[in-house]
Amino acid sequence: MIFKPKYTITDKILNNISQIAAGKEIIEHSRLIPKWELKLKKEARLHNAHSSTSIEGNRLTLEQVGMLSENKQIIGLVKDKQEVLNYLHALDAIPEYAGKKAIDVKLFLNIHKTITNGTLENSEDCGVFRNRQVFVGRRIFDGTQFREVVEYMPPRTRDVPRLVKEFLDWLNATKTSSIQPVILAGIAHYEVARIHPFIDGNGRTARLLASLVFYKTGFDHRRFFALDDYYDTDRYSYYAALKTVQKSKGDITKWLEYFTDGVLYSTNKVKEVIVKLDFLPKVNSAEQLELTSRQIEILERIKVKGKITNKELRANFNISRQAMLKEISKLIDTDIIELAGKGRGAYYRMH
Repeated sequence: MIFKPKYTITDKILNNISQIAAGKEIIEHSRLIPKWELKLKKEARLHNAHSSTSIEGNRLTLEQVGMLSENKQIIGLVKDKQEVLNYLHALDAIPEYAGKKAIDVKLFLNIHKTITNGTLENSEDCGVFRNRQVFVGRRIFDGTQFREVVEYMPPRTRDVPRLVKEFLDWLNATKTSSIQPVILAGIAHYEVARIHPFIDGNGRTARLLASLVFYKTGFDHRRFFALDDYYDTDRYSYYAALKTVQKSKGDITKWLEYFTDGVLYSTNKVKEVIVKLDFLPKVNSAEQLELTSRQIEILERIKVKGKITNKELRANFNISRQAMLKEISKLIDTDIIELAGKGRGAYYRMH
């Protein structure tokens, strides 16, 4: 049987894709110095690793994930730490994965192995298709005791290898490359979640595959998007969107509406940062200037108002004169802004 996704491009999906394209246009035409570009990539990497594992119950905070990524010691469960390290490793391997001729079964299993290495109860379940039936459930209290309720029963175990191969054959087909990247990534995300090909790690594999599709198609070649943040902000809506397909007899339209909502959310967050950075004067990339978020906001306010006094800045940020001078000094020293006027009439303006 040939895999063929069932969906309709609704007005909502079209509107989302249109806004995503407009946001991407701003992002793609931005000229960031390497230091700022590296910072955006680093933040997206950490947010994706934190959110994708957090959705599955990982207890580490974003700050702890950041420390772990820098090989610093943190307090946490060994399993939680390993899950995060695995996902960071998988994210870092995306360019390598994308360099392969195709996303075939071997690569697909390797991705799962990378994501779940050292975290499964049975190590033999790592990087292989499930050999027994699983289900997605939740615990409820019926008044006397807790019991497990089946939320979703995936396809039969014996059908998994065939279903995965059919899906990957479709994903690698020449005609599939004409599908809009956001739609393609949304289909890939859902189909892995639907087949549920592994004992554990299905959600992380689905989200990693979506990120791989975005990179491979060139949609996120700069790797700025923290796509998994959207799902983690409201996990109920994430799972509810996945379940809409069951109610609509395999039609993934509602899921794609939700998925494009998430991509738009991620695009807008990156765009907002880019717009703020565009307030800054263009500097030689060799300077490798790195500013704090507060310094960027100070520059944004000066750009909007034309000029601003130290007193106004202190009032805006509710900090002491000494603290504000510390923030301002770097901007003056690097000739981004200058102090004009004298005494009480002194103010800061762009250099």
